[in-house]
Amino acid sequence: MPGARLLALKAVAEAAVADPNLFRPFGSIEETVARLRTIRGIGEWTAHYIALRAIREMDAFPVTDIGILRGVASLNGGKSTPASLLSRAETWRPWRAYAAQHLWAADGRAFVSQGRLAG
Repeated sequence: MPGARLLALKAVAEAAVADPNLFRPFGSIEETVARLRTIRGIGEWTAHYIALRAIREMDAFPVTDIGILRGVASLNGGKSTPASLLSRAETWRPWRAYAAQHLWAADGRAFVSQGRLAG
């Protein structure tokens, strides 16, 4: 495991011990992400991913996730930038986490249809 990741995991564990409510819903997605980003080693993508998976924040959207970007490409037939996808995702509020799940699944279907997971 890379050293930076190990330090980030330790920082998250320390933050969870210090604040037992760390993984509970708190305000808006922007407030939740800002709170998570105060933890050493946690950036925008990781904060959104934690918000989506652990906090179950329905508007979390890790827009730079490679699986999400590939999912959009498989549905649209072309690449999308994080900036253009984030702009497009504004219309999906407050349900962007559901869109993320759909896009991850679309990415998986693209791999299966191309025979990459066949086996």
